[in-house]
Amino acid sequence: MDSQPILHILLTKEEIEAAVKRLAAEIKENYQGKYPLLIGVLKGSFMFMADLIRQLDFPLEVDFIRLSSYGRGKETSGRIKVVQYLHSQIKGRDVLVIEDIVDTGITTGFLLDYLHKKKPASLRLCTLTDKPSRRRAPVTIDYLGFTVPNKFLVGYGLDLNEKFRNLPDICVLEEES
Repeated sequence: MDSQPILHILLTKEEIEAAVKRLAAEIKENYQGKYPLLIGVLKGSFMFMADLIRQLDFPLEVDFIRLSSYGRGKETSGRIKVVQYLHSQIKGRDVLVIEDIVDTGITTGFLLDYLHKKKPASLRLCTLTDKPSRRRAPVTIDYLGFTVPNKFLVGYGLDLNEKFRNLPDICVLEEES
């Protein structure tokens, strides 16, 4: 019989909301008077990005890219593929990548390198959560919501096999023995 997941709240929706407001204030300082391109990394960043851009009161453009490295498990395969490409021009633009989580850094590093080759005027990274204890590739985070422990997280866009994205909090997922 399959074990049932046990969820423990790590970050409440109120804590997430406060972090989104703080990050939006930091981003506003750097992008006032500019017309940045915000790139959401699908699928996980969609909730965070939607809440974040509602807090930004300046003109911006939104696009999405979808990468795959996990398949249907909890561990990255280490092989990255672009599943959905961008539609926007990058060259000469101020680009801000919006991520739900930076874990090993392999996928995020791949994306930043991919975008850097398209010659943006600037390229920055905003992530809601960072798991530095798992880092295998260096990544510079310009805007950070939370540093989180080396646990498998779900909720607020984060998933396990497409489940739990809709939870309002970020939870640690543990398997019952």
